Order: sequence, then C-alpha cells, then structure tokens
Amino acid sequence: MAAIAQSIALLLFLSLAYLSHGGITSRFMRKLEASVDMPAEAFPPPSGHNAPEQVHITQGDRNGRGVIISWVTPLSPKPNVVRYWAADSDEDHDHTVRSRITTYKYYNYTSGFIHHATISDLEYDTKYFYEIGSGDAKRRFFFTTPPMVGPDVPYTFGIIGDLGQTYDSNQTFEHYYSNSKGQAVLFVGDLSYADNHPFHDNRKWDTWGRFVEKSTAYQPWIWTAGNHEMDFAPELGENTPFKPFTHRYHVPYKSAQSSSPLWYSIKRASAYIIVLSSYSAYGTYTPQYQWLKNEFTKVKREETPWLIVMLHSPWYNSYDYHYMEGESMRVMFEPWFVENKVDLVLSGHVHAYERSERVSNVRYNITNRLSTPIRDINAPMYVTIGDGGNIEGLANQFTEPQPNYSAFREASFGHALLEIKNRTHAYYTWHRNHDNEPVAADSLWIYNRYWYPEDESSQ
Repeated sequence: MAAIAQSIALLLFLSLAYLSHGGITSRFMRKLEASVDMPAEAFPPPSGHNAPEQVHITQGDRNGRGVIISWVTPLSPKPNVVRYWAADSDEDHDHTVRSRITTYKYYNYTSGFIHHATISDLEYDTKYFYEIGSGDAKRRFFFTTPPMVGPDVPYTFGIIGDLGQTYDSNQTFEHYYSNSKGQAVLFVGDLSYADNHPFHDNRKWDTWGRFVEKSTAYQPWIWTAGNHEMDFAPELGENTPFKPFTHRYHVPYKSAQSSSPLWYSIKRASAYIIVLSSYSAYGTYTPQYQWLKNEFTKVKREETPWLIVMLHSPWYNSYDYHYMEGESMRVMFEPWFVENKVDLVLSGHVHAYERSERVSNVRYNITNRLSTPIRDINAPMYVTIGDGGNIEGLANQFTEPQPNYSAFREASFGHALLEIKNRTHAYYTWHRNHDNEPVAADSLWIYNRYWYPEDESSQ
C-alpha cells in the first residue's frame, strides 16, 4: 500500500509540474536604463520646397497587385501626382495617379497635407519605381510587388511591434533594415507614442514618419492599431478615437468588405493575413464580430495555406504587465481560431518577447471547471513581440513559475522574421537587439496547421 501511495504521489507531482512549469525563461536580461526619445533634429525633413516626406506604402488591394502610397507635404497640397513605371521598361512608359488629400487638427496641432494614392493592376513579382514631388523637391523610390498568390510561394515577413522613436527603437529598426531577407513588415501596433507626450504632441507623428521612411517607402508595412493609436482625450476636446492614425495610415479594408480600417484582411504570396482591433467593439453582433465570422469562410488553404492573425493585446501572456488584458477577446474568438486552424497569432502591447506552445483554453463550460490551457495540435502559436524599444521601456517582471503555455520568453528588445518556404514549413527567428543580425536568440521551424499539423515542441 505504501508503494502504491508513493506512486500516486509521484504521478500527482509530475502532473502538477507539467501544468505549472513551461519552457525557457532566457537568462539574458537587457540593462534597465530608460528608453529615451531621440531629438526631433534626428529626423530632419527632406530638402526642397514643400518636399514630400513621411513616405510609406502598404498593400492596396486583396491579392497584392495594388499599392497605397502615402506621404505628407507641409506647405501646399500640390503637386499630388504619383508617377510610376516598371523597372524593366523605359521611364518614358510611365503612368500617373493622383492622390486624395486629407488634413486634420488635434488640439493645438494642424497636420500637413496628407496624401494617399492607390496604384492598381500592377504585375506580380515586379520592381517599380515611383516619383513624387516636383522641382528641387522631387523624390524617387521603388518597391517590388509580391509573387502571385499560391500555396507554395516563398515569402519573408519582418515582424515588429511597439516601436516608438527612442534610441532603442533605432537599434531595433536598424537591425531589421540591415537584414535583406524581409520583404514586408507585419506591424502589430503602437507606432509613434505621441500620446505619451503633453497634449498628445502630434509632431511626434511627423518625426516617426520620417524615422521609418527608409523602410516604409520601399516595402509595405501591414498596419495594426494599438492602444497608443487611440488618441482619445476628452480632456483636450478630442473625442474621436484613432483620429491621427486613420488620417495618416490607410489600409485596403474595403476590398475585404470591412466597415472599418481597424480590421481587414489581405492575401500576400502564400499567406492569408487577418488584422483585428483589440480596442474596438468585438462582442456578439458587433461589426467586427460579424466581419470576422464571415471572414473565416473565405479562407481557402489550398490557395493560401498560411493563416496569420494580427492583433495588439496578447491572449497568452506570462508577464506581470498587461496580464490577461486580452482575455475577453480570447474568450470570444479563440474557438474560431482553433476550429479554423490558425497558424500564428502576432501581438504586441507587452514590451518584451514571448512565444507560446500550441495551446487552447476552449473546453470550459460553467460546470466542468476545465479552465486551464492545454496542449492543442489545432491551436495557433502565439507570439508577443511588443519589444520595439519605445519610450515606456522594458517589461521585465515575469509571472512565476513559467506557465506550461509559455515556450520562450525574454525581457529584451528586438524583431522577428517569418520565412515561409512552402505550404508545410516556415522558419521563424527572433533577433534580440544585443545580438549581431545573423544570431537568433529564439528560432524554430513552424509547421502548417492545415497541411502538416505536427507538434513543433519536439524540436
């Protein structure tokens, strides 16, 4: 009897150890000095009268043959024409498209003239030059369209979140910029952090746009709205959420039959990307809820095998910061994510890095008490990458012990790359800022949930 009791005790101990203890908590800890914004002088406007600035592009349609080109002119709305041509053709065989212009006021700030021009019907996998401005302020850039949508099309995404414009932000940005692999950026929210300054200093939106231009003007950044994009400040008379963000950053939400630019979807190469808003209503029968419910019916894994969701507030988070803030959205949508075999969920908000196991927490009903996350082969892998380096600094306090859903976590700044190889395999790497670019602090092969639903945790 004593031996049986000992065996039962051992089994209970091992069971509790599995439920209570997770993966790796990195021993590397970044120095805890404050993250300080770079001065405005670090981001000078380009030379020339009324020169276009803050140039950025994003996908402009459903499948990747369209591009939205956006920029700001500080003094005059004209010229508002984009001239563009294929790199392998004569420059004389150019095309033009006019921008739509908007401006906004925020408390004591008045924006420049914000331009958005959509180019359509481009050729796939083709380099294009484009030109904006005139005279001594004329500026030329280029971009490359993605390959045609298909199941085995390789493509590499950069992943960045919560960037800001500090010296740490600059290190993150330069590390990504220096890596030639990235073809587009999946940005999981929190751009300029203007709202961290007195009166939501909207000049910070201008300096941020100049800061990232050397990447955003040449490859598309796919935008997610975070809490620092809300800019809701009734005490300043500013009662319209997301005003600066939605004026400055346009996305192709109408082509996704969305009623709001805060949630939308695109196809790019072999990926189907769904962007959600953590800070808009998502309860039953709300527009975002109804849109997402319908959106999953449109995903064809034979065409786009990789299903990626971007949202700002993480659902699985083992830091003390923002702990369980995403819980109500998880309860609402997680069953859909599991049912539809979402491969990867990307979020920010917590200013550190964490990657989860494939887990779900969908068994619970009011009587069964099954409210603990469990390993689930059909569930997404969750990546929290709010580690861009913003002014609020690093999240460096973990919940202990590390829960079983947490595979790897580190209190550092950095960025990630997702290299999709084919319909079954993608290679994922996370690069901490204190590593040289070729060295990844976290890496693994990710297996597609639809075509190759094996367990990566055995790697």
